[in-house]
Amino acid sequence: MSQSPFGTLDEPGSGWVPFANRALEPIRWIARALWTEVFGFRFGYPIELVPEAGPRDSLHYYVFSERLFFDAMQLDEHGVPVQRSRTLGVFYNPAYVAWYGLMALEQSLRHGGIGAERFQIQVAWLLKNAVRQADGAIVWSFPVDVQEGKCRLKAPWVSAMIQGLAISMLVRANRQGWKSDELIDICRAAVKVYRKNVCDGGVRTFEQGGTLYEEYPAYPLPRVMDGFLFSLLGLYDFWIETGEAEAKELFEEGVQGLLNYLSVWNYRDRWSWYGSHGYLCPPQYHVLNRLLVGTLARVTGEQVLTRYAALWDPARLNTYERARLFLVFMVLKQRARIRAVGRSHERTQ
Repeated sequence: MSQSPFGTLDEPGSGWVPFANRALEPIRWIARALWTEVFGFRFGYPIELVPEAGPRDSLHYYVFSERLFFDAMQLDEHGVPVQRSRTLGVFYNPAYVAWYGLMALEQSLRHGGIGAERFQIQVAWLLKNAVRQADGAIVWSFPVDVQEGKCRLKAPWVSAMIQGLAISMLVRANRQGWKSDELIDICRAAVKVYRKNVCDGGVRTFEQGGTLYEEYPAYPLPRVMDGFLFSLLGLYDFWIETGEAEAKELFEEGVQGLLNYLSVWNYRDRWSWYGSHGYLCPPQYHVLNRLLVGTLARVTGEQVLTRYAALWDPARLNTYERARLFLVFMVLKQRARIRAVGRSHERTQ
């Protein structure tokens, strides 16, 4: 196998074995989760800002990582990532397809190689799997049922995170001149979902006088932060690409919602909460939240966002604060896990 920053994703189909045929797979997943949470806990995580992203002529995405989400993926025989999950099985997650494509494009911009071809494969997959709803909106649905916190989502369901990442990816394909008219029309139809409330099958909610776009649009709302931030950047990309007033309005409404709700996601000016799950973000999600908030601060000029991006910098933490945060994370995460097991047991009764 050739060297690749994407690790085992280097060769499509390599090691492909359905999870159902792996008798020891549940034990392996549990052991890996505990090891990651306890011994693998780090206050930093390899995600970096990409300062070239944002302008209308840029192909770069706002953040880049050679690890984030990749441990849950494996390429199929066509070079499209498939998500692997202990509880959900093996399936295509459109958010991961778009993320893999964006990271492959960034890799090609930095180092050349086959990243551009990988990007085009994911664009083709998104175009093939776009679903037009009765009202003309286009979505990429999550294909399996999911229990997220206290809410249950029944497949197929839409996600603001999926919509945002897909739009960002298709905008960059449009900048490459790849079927331009079709891509812009699809993005425009994908933006329609942002106008629809959750109760109407969309992703839009209202809280504290502002608008939020939900990664998991079901009640009670999990309110996971990174999915919302990805959705805002998708709107921003489409607005910058087209100059259309609706995208600008939806983006600005979402930014105001972010400003209004940030204090709820804030843990003592040091860390971020993992939505309404009742525990602090694992390091990778906290670092992601901080960098995406910083990105939105850069493109909007909002000083409140700049302030939170600075407050959430792990480099500010002394030894005592790091130890305390780790302890709080572990206690709250295990309490949430016990509650989740209890809810699962109740559903089976």
